[in-house]
Amino acid sequence: MVTVTFDPKNNAANWSNPKKGVRMKKGHDFSKGKRGAVIPQTGKTRITIYLDDTIVARFKAQSEKTGKGYQTLINEALNAYVGFTEKPLTPQLVREIVREELAAHT
Repeated sequence: MVTVTFDPKNNAANWSNPKKGVRMKKGHDFSKGKRGAVIPQTGKTRITIYLDDTIVARFKAQSEKTGKGYQTLINEALNAYVGFTEKPLTPQLVREIVREELAAHT
């Protein structure tokens, strides 16, 4: 169990963990501390969302294979679905582009 005591004279917190024998140095000042994320993400919004267990399991499995975080993969899938990212360049897409260009110039 971690024990936290506050010293009003120094405006500092003292932490100790008897199990691990760890003590935080006296004099750490938390008077200007803030809760929440340390560095805000620009262009991203934190939300709570409920997804089916099968969806989360599939993205987590894909995450293990690719090394990307499962939340990043979900974000990429959503971006692709709504059209914010370009389609990957596949042989089929190259054929379609070539056909369109040939038709436009003949």
